[in-house]
Amino acid sequence: MAYKLLCDWGMNVSLYQAAAALEGSMQRQEVIAENLAAASIPGFKRNRVGFSSVNAEMFNKALDQANKSELRFMLPRVTGYIDFQQGTLMPTGDNKNVSIDGPGFFGVNGPNGAVFTRDGSFHIASDGTLVTKEGYPLRQAGGAANIVINTNDSNPVTIDRDGNVSQGGTPLGQLELVQFSSDDLKNLKRLNAGYYSSEGVTPLPINSEETRVAQGFLEGSNTTPTHEMGELMSTLRHFEANQKIMKIQDETLGKMIQQLGNTQ
Repeated sequence: MAYKLLCDWGMNVSLYQAAAALEGSMQRQEVIAENLAAASIPGFKRNRVGFSSVNAEMFNKALDQANKSELRFMLPRVTGYIDFQQGTLMPTGDNKNVSIDGPGFFGVNGPNGAVFTRDGSFHIASDGTLVTKEGYPLRQAGGAANIVINTNDSNPVTIDRDGNVSQGGTPLGQLELVQFSSDDLKNLKRLNAGYYSSEGVTPLPINSEETRVAQGFLEGSNTTPTHEMGELMSTLRHFEANQKIMKIQDETLGKMIQQLGNTQ
């Protein structure tokens, strides 16, 4: 009787494991779809999915007399995270396009406070304020007022490697450039494809030896549609394999139940 119970338990475990793997594949597919949709956004950082195994520790009171070491099994656990690896810097020829070469973010005054981005697709608003493509003003280092460009001045805007903005030799301010420790970076919350919230974490000044500002460049996404399509095909194969496992286990369990029912 104990052997039959163990076999029945083992079949159910296999079904649970396969079902959990199917759920993980579906979540991974959703992440890939988000990456594909945002792959053309400058500075976009791809979402990634990690899989790890956890001990389910599920035991039935009816099997207390059995050796529990034989009943332990592992289920997959899915965790998501953002890959902050830098993308390729692409020249644009537009002096209002800026990229960060190295770790760091631009500080931006969003609708609900400070947010951070690596999308340097900046432009000049009608009042001369230097803003993001969504119209959010760029923050100045030290929390000073917005950076305002003289729209009546024909001299080009210059942004040096430290984020100092000038026009015709006249200083206009310095872009706020910050970074986060490796631990705090994991806690950043994605607000949309290009912006992040610090979630109460205090940003740190950049290390000028590691990070520089490049005017006339935009940072590309750190993923490509080709890469994501390859990931999608891999996920589909994983999904199909676990579907087959569930089908096999279901058929085997059905045969076992039929055989036990015929046992007198």
